Amino acid sequence: MSQKYEKLKTLLKELFQLDQPDLDFGLYRVMHVKSAEVMQFLDEDLLPQVQAAFGQYRSADKAEIEKELAKVIAGIAAAGMDPAQSPKVKDLHDRLKNDAVDVDALESEVYDYLFSFFRRYYSEGDFLAKRVYKPGVYAIPYEGEEVTLHWANKDQYYIKTSEYLRDYAFRLRLDNDKKPMRVHLRLADAAEGEHGNVKAAEGKDRVFILVAPGDSGRDFILEEDGEQGKELVIRFEYRSATIIDWPDDARAGKNKPPAQKDLTALAVKRVLAVTDVSLAPWIADLGQSHVTTSGDKADYTRLEAHLRRYTARNTFDYFIHKDLGTFLRRELDFYIKNEVMHLDDVENESAPRVEQYLSKIKVIRKIAGKIIAFLAQLEDFQKKLWLKKKFVVETQWCITLGCIPESFYAEIAGNEAQREEWVKLFAIDEIEGDMVTPGYSKKLKPEFLKVHPTLVLDTRHFDAGFAARLLEAIGDVDAQTDGALFHSENFQALSVMQARCREQVKCIYIDPPYNTGSDGFAYKDSYQHSSWMSMLRDRVEQARSLLAGTAGIATSINDIESSRLTPLSNEVFGEENHISTLVWNTEGHTDNQYDIKENHEYIQVYAVDRRRLEVGYVVDPNTRKESNLWKGFAKNSITKNGPGNPHSEVALPIGFPVEVDQLDLPSNMPPQEFFDEVRRRGFIRPEDTQKYAVSYPIRLDPMRASGGRLAAPCRVISGWANVNKLSEFIDGGCTPIVSEGETLRFYLSGLGVVYYRKDREKARNIYSVLREMGTTEQMRSEIESMGIRVPAKLYPKPTQLISYLLKVLAADGGISMDYFAGSGTTGHAVINLNREDGGRRRFILVEMGDYFDTVLLPRIKKVTFTPEWKEGKPKRLASQEETERSPRIVKVIRLESYEDALNNLTVRRTDTQQLLLNTADAQGADGFKEQYLLRYMLNVETRGSNSLLNIQAFIDPTAYKLKVKRLGSDESREVNVDLLETFNWLIGITVKHIAAPQMFSAAFERDSEKRLHLKGRLKQNADGSYWFRTVTGTTPDGRKTLIIWRKLTGEPEQDNLVLDEWFTKQGYSAKDSEFDLIYVNGGNNLENLKTPDDLWKVRLIEEDFHRLMFEMEVA
Repeated sequence: MSQKYEKLKTLLKELFQLDQPDLDFGLYRVMHVKSAEVMQFLDEDLLPQVQAAFGQYRSADKAEIEKELAKVIAGIAAAGMDPAQSPKVKDLHDRLKNDAVDVDALESEVYDYLFSFFRRYYSEGDFLAKRVYKPGVYAIPYEGEEVTLHWANKDQYYIKTSEYLRDYAFRLRLDNDKKPMRVHLRLADAAEGEHGNVKAAEGKDRVFILVAPGDSGRDFILEEDGEQGKELVIRFEYRSATIIDWPDDARAGKNKPPAQKDLTALAVKRVLAVTDVSLAPWIADLGQSHVTTSGDKADYTRLEAHLRRYTARNTFDYFIHKDLGTFLRRELDFYIKNEVMHLDDVENESAPRVEQYLSKIKVIRKIAGKIIAFLAQLEDFQKKLWLKKKFVVETQWCITLGCIPESFYAEIAGNEAQREEWVKLFAIDEIEGDMVTPGYSKKLKPEFLKVHPTLVLDTRHFDAGFAARLLEAIGDVDAQTDGALFHSENFQALSVMQARCREQVKCIYIDPPYNTGSDGFAYKDSYQHSSWMSMLRDRVEQARSLLAGTAGIATSINDIESSRLTPLSNEVFGEENHISTLVWNTEGHTDNQYDIKENHEYIQVYAVDRRRLEVGYVVDPNTRKESNLWKGFAKNSITKNGPGNPHSEVALPIGFPVEVDQLDLPSNMPPQEFFDEVRRRGFIRPEDTQKYAVSYPIRLDPMRASGGRLAAPCRVISGWANVNKLSEFIDGGCTPIVSEGETLRFYLSGLGVVYYRKDREKARNIYSVLREMGTTEQMRSEIESMGIRVPAKLYPKPTQLISYLLKVLAADGGISMDYFAGSGTTGHAVINLNREDGGRRRFILVEMGDYFDTVLLPRIKKVTFTPEWKEGKPKRLASQEETERSPRIVKVIRLESYEDALNNLTVRRTDTQQLLLNTADAQGADGFKEQYLLRYMLNVETRGSNSLLNIQAFIDPTAYKLKVKRLGSDESREVNVDLLETFNWLIGITVKHIAAPQMFSAAFERDSEKRLHLKGRLKQNADGSYWFRTVTGTTPDGRKTLIIWRKLTGEPEQDNLVLDEWFTKQGYSAKDSEFDLIYVNGGNNLENLKTPDDLWKVRLIEEDFHRLMFEMEVA
């Protein structure tokens, strides 16, 4: 085959993700299983179709005619004749000139065009919009808008996380859980500053470079204490390479920086050359040969294998295209019309040449179309996995003891793991007793628990049975849940929340990565800003559907991305719903910045609907202390003269309020000349007032009052500041005007001046510049005073700032959400506000970082226990009022990740499917086998994978398993998925009651007609075979719902007979109105009815589980 054929084939291997056999994660692992079959298809079926398409021209093949011509000429010359006179030679020359077709050149052109097209749009795992408009200029989609917002990855989902970038871990001893020898490939910390406010070099590809040896000679490698003994850390920088990154002995003659491949080899060489005796066991294991997934020893070391994975994970696959097939087909047509078809090539050619030209175009389009179909299959499959609602792989409940029935206290007191956590987090071992209250003892006593109601119990320290009994005893679980913490990628968490939280969130505050280049945000090289915009756009769009109509969102940002955040937010919320861009004076250190020191950030505030936004009554703390806003009332004269306040006459009636008991003032009419000048101008000037010595208001009648009221009408003239409200007050019989918590009234002073007084329960004075609201340094210090170490990569916002924003946007309570939760300041602020004013605000926080368990969760537990900390210990215990206003239940939800979904795929082709593919009718171009491979293979052969919902595994709801990756690691553990909690989120149920499991035993017998019956009664038995657990609550549309989970024995007749009996025994009936919906797993014989909306009342859990999990709400 030609060089261009091989070049195309190599590119297709890359596109089909077959070129990295040592990468055994994600879709690469799946495609390796199909590698041989796909490559055979390329070699033997797809690309040979190019040759077949030009088969009609073989009889006129230029190469064959030239070969025949050379042979004829040689024969004639050997006979001593002149070839030029030979009719045969003339005929062959004519055929070469007029009819010959260079078939090899046609084929090569097709391969070349195909290569150019796919190479242009593909870059390291992603497809990018690069439609050439003219040389050096790309075309963008435009539909005639006045202004359009476009970025390179707008039609793609951003799927990358920075966890593998910051810290990638693997085990050297896979089968030793006690001493796993865990190795971390870790980035050195970025320079500290406000949000990592250090700008990265743009336009250069970044690579992983081993940290310099430093004074020790091995600064790049060290041991540290880990969860399971010592762990090894190998440190890297992630930056653009320079010439000096070549070692001294290899730099000579080099005119380019080392590539990643070179740097990987250099890193392996330097690490394995470390001679420190204490590290010898590590070095020995890292230097062993890598064993591939097939069990063969590779020609490279274990260290190099993991370095390849580490660099690949952070170089490839940043995006999934939202509609790759349509995109590439559209671009292909444009490419053919603009770069393949040239009218000049057709205009003066013969009909046969035009036919060949059109054949070439048809072949390009046909083969490209098939390649596109396969690529679309790969991308759409990944899109399905990305958009599917993720499983809840673990639910833990953090419950304050004050919510727990005392009957559980003895069991709680005996739990050693819980006691140890309380000692570690709350220093309860330092709580001393007195004559009244018991103190700490190593063997905790229930009496100690009773006097510390804000101690937070974590069900993670207890078995599933205890947690189930506890939830049943507490009852009305959702009503008492004041916080939810999602340990998850935020796109996935927002997706899972759609049914339960739609239009329920009162306020969102987010502090997304600022994209400084050193803040940990993972972006594709050369696409830093467009990566950020794709990441943020889809998440903001999902979050918008969760916001109530009266809600708002506040987003922190700095100068780097603020100019892009504004149009993005305008697209999602509408420009008319932009409320303000607040400027926060950060007051932080600026030592590491540029000539102009930046000490500000922005907070962009948008509403779902500006007209309905409920802004809180908040007075900025920088408001002047003497301002009336602090007093609860405001008063002032309403006489105001000038061009904007034309004079008018107002008749003050009998009974108009007067500040003093008695008043007797004569008329103070100025001369007529005053009125003539005022009438001529239309308003009163200061010069007129001075010239005629006028006081206001001008009394046309004497002003007499008795008992604090006017005794006679009095007409007055002035320019007025609030004449409409004054008229409303008079027309209303001089009764106060009440509006939005304010009471407005008017009265006369002892000097006859008209005043207003506005009494308010609340005042509002919100500035767009926020000062003296704390700093990130202060917040870091405050968190660390709780005994929590804050990683350098976190820049926690101060609680003062977030509390202020929540007062503005969530004054009346409701749910506040932060889906870039970081250290958890938003949750902390909500807890503080509730303690301050007795509100029942709730919070939802989403964070995927490894610091979820080391910073965020401990912080929420600590501030729940008590508000004040010093040196890691409580300064005092919570007061009675603070206890009553503390969170009751905080739920922790851990979700399956996108990578987990990929890693739990199993590929299986049945014998029946293979037989069908092997039939003669299935072979050939456009045959069934080709269509199957191009369009359906992945969807069909991964059915039944647990991450794609294996319905068969629902026979035991407690034993649905997934392998879940340790964050930032190649290690995985098998967990039991929380199917109950997953389904609750899918249907959006507000849970009223979660019952503890019930087990029953039963015996059976058949009657004379062979019908099965229970033999005796259904008996509750802890060892029984029949397991039931129920959840009750209300769906978002208000339907009362019963969910019945059961374990199926594999004997459907017996299972359903037991279900019928149990259902009746519980007092349930499909006919009554207690429940509008009843869900059951497994086929059943329960009587069913159609509801008014034409849905069945009794529904299969499996059917709705599948439908709701794979509903693609995001386009």
